[in-house]
Amino acid sequence: MGLRDEIFEQPAVLRRLLRDGEAPVRAVAAALKKTPAQYVFLVARGTSDHAGLYGKYLWGMHEGLPTALATPSTFTLYERPPRLEGAWVIGISQSGQSPDLITVVEEAHRQGAPTVTITNDPSSPLAKAADLVIDVMAGSELAVAATKSYTAQLLSIAMLSVALSEDEERREAMQQLPEWIEETLKLDGPLGQAAQRYRYLDQCVVLGRGYNYATAFEWSLKMKELTYTMATPYSSADFRHGPIAVVAPGFPVLAVAPRGKVHDEIVELLTRLKNEHRAELVVLAQDEEALALAETPVPLPSDVPEWLTPLVAIVAAQLFTYHLTRAKGFDTEQPRGLSKVTKSR
Repeated sequence: MGLRDEIFEQPAVLRRLLRDGEAPVRAVAAALKKTPAQYVFLVARGTSDHAGLYGKYLWGMHEGLPTALATPSTFTLYERPPRLEGAWVIGISQSGQSPDLITVVEEAHRQGAPTVTITNDPSSPLAKAADLVIDVMAGSELAVAATKSYTAQLLSIAMLSVALSEDEERREAMQQLPEWIEETLKLDGPLGQAAQRYRYLDQCVVLGRGYNYATAFEWSLKMKELTYTMATPYSSADFRHGPIAVVAPGFPVLAVAPRGKVHDEIVELLTRLKNEHRAELVVLAQDEEALALAETPVPLPSDVPEWLTPLVAIVAAQLFTYHLTRAKGFDTEQPRGLSKVTKSR
C-alpha cells in the first residue's frame, strides 16, 4: 500500500473511528470530567502538533479551555518542568515512541495531573505512560508522510470535544465526514492535471486562519516533506504584518478559505494579493468568490461546517501535494532523509 492508497483509505478509517471509537472517547471524557481542568497542556511533534493546533481552537471555543503547548526540552534537557496543577495533559503521537513526549506525560502523571494519549498505537510507551488512551484506529500506515493518521487524530480531537460538551448537533455533523471526504477525493484527476503547472515550484507560503491554521501548517509540512519546497505557513492575519513583502508577481500563495468567521478576512487578503501583488493563487474554498480569485481553484464540499473543514481541506491538500511530488519526479513513498518514526529528546 502506498501514499495514494492511504489518502483514499481515509473515508473508511473515519467511518471505523466514528463507529467503534465513540464509546471509548465518551469514557475518556467522563473520566476527565471527574477532575475539572483550567487548561489543556498539549505535547506533540510534527504532524501531531498540527492536530493539536486544531484542538486548541476546538477546546478553547467549545469547552472554554485555553491550550498551552508544552516545551519538552524543559522536561528533558533542562530538567526543570513547569507546575501542571489544573491541567489536563494530552499527548498526541502517531507512533507513541518519542522519548521527550513520554517524559512530559510521565512527569504530569507524577504531579497528579490527568493524562491522555491520542495515538495510532495504544500499546506504545506513550500510551502506557498515560491514564487514558484514545486509539485513532487508522490502521497500519506505511508511507512516511502521514495522511490517514492525521485526519484520524483530528476526528479523535473533535469527538473528544463533542463528548465533553455533549453536543448532539455537532455529533450528527461528524457523521457526514466520510461522505464529504469521498466527494473531495473526486478532485484526484483535476489536481493531477493542475499540479503540472507547479512542477518547478521551489518556494511558497501557505495561509489559513482559525480552525484551518492547523491546515496551513500541515499542508506546508507535506510540501516540504514530499516536494522539497520551502513552504512557509502563516496565519492570514500575521501575513499582513511584514511577510506580505515577499510576494512579487508570480509568487505562489496556497490558501485555505472556507466559509465561516474568517472567510471575509482571507478573501480580502487574497484579493489584495491578486490585484496589487499579482500573486499566483491556489485556493481551497467553498464559494465562487474565493475560488474565482485563483489560478488553481480547488472546490470543497459546500455544506461542511467551518469547525470540520480542516478534515476535508487537508485531503485536497494531500492530493495536490501527492501529484506535485510525482510531477517533480520525486519518490512519494520514501522522502529523502526521513523515517516513519522520529525519536527526539
